Amino acid sequence: MNTKHFMYSATRIIIVLSIFVFSACKKSKENKASNITEEIEAPIFFKISLAQWSLHKKIGSGKMNPFDFAKEAHALGFEAIEYVSGLYNKEVNDLGIDEVVKKLKAESEKHGVKNLLIMVDGEGNLASNNEDHLNTAVENHKKWVDAAKALGCHSIRVNAHGEGTYEEVMEQAVIGLGKLSEYAETQGINVLVENHGGYTSNGQWLAAVMQKVNKPNCGTLPDFGNFCIKRKKDGCEEAYDKYKGVKELMPYAKAVSAKSYDFDEKGNDTRIDYLKMLQTVKDAGYSGFIGIEYEGNMMSEEKGIEATKNLLLRVGKQLSK
Repeated sequence: MNTKHFMYSATRIIIVLSIFVFSACKKSKENKASNITEEIEAPIFFKISLAQWSLHKKIGSGKMNPFDFAKEAHALGFEAIEYVSGLYNKEVNDLGIDEVVKKLKAESEKHGVKNLLIMVDGEGNLASNNEDHLNTAVENHKKWVDAAKALGCHSIRVNAHGEGTYEEVMEQAVIGLGKLSEYAETQGINVLVENHGGYTSNGQWLAAVMQKVNKPNCGTLPDFGNFCIKRKKDGCEEAYDKYKGVKELMPYAKAVSAKSYDFDEKGNDTRIDYLKMLQTVKDAGYSGFIGIEYEGNMMSEEKGIEATKNLLLRVGKQLSK
């Protein structure tokens, strides 16, 4: 073989090898990019909604009109929302609940967000030991059942507070929740009890109430953070184990509230282990919406909502692998 022919053959081999190596590298990069995209876009086992309480400071200060909740939620990237009845007290008094519902529905449709539930407060104790007071509380809640139906919600969240011993309040709660659930059933609405102080923050107590009510439309709304049974002036005097409590309430859950406070430099909540909480939620087979309820003080409500959402997404992806 002469020198010219040898150089020609060697050059061809180098070109072929270069093309092969380039193609292999390109394919490898494409596969890596594809894997990264799949990892980023991998679905998590739950959906995320926004609870209106996350914006209660902004609404309470007058910086935000409560009727703009759907607009604000949409701007923050949410597809579903949870209302708080107490943030519309003035509007209900001035306009009437039917007009309030009409405006809220129009806003939610305008901004393309789904209405999930109404958190109802201030309508009386559904576990009162006074029969007249208990019946009044049941009647007061019915208008919110109707409002939930009109908005296309699946539930109202109620409180089951009352007076008496552990057993007495339980018995009264079963009566009150049973009566309200009977009416709500006719409207296709669920009645959900949140751990919200007193006996309701005792997971064992509330789970027992659910068993005794024994109605398919009566369930729980476990909140990651509301497990103070007895408060004192400067904090909580008696607390229930939050992880134990959520685990006990999840079998009856038709909604879940992701309470958040403040965050460390890694983006984790400083009071709640979200990995542990979401593992419990997943183990219960729950795949519905988890509502963000930011209550921190170290950042703005918008920033707190964003931090909570990022935490839910990060841990949700970790648990969905």
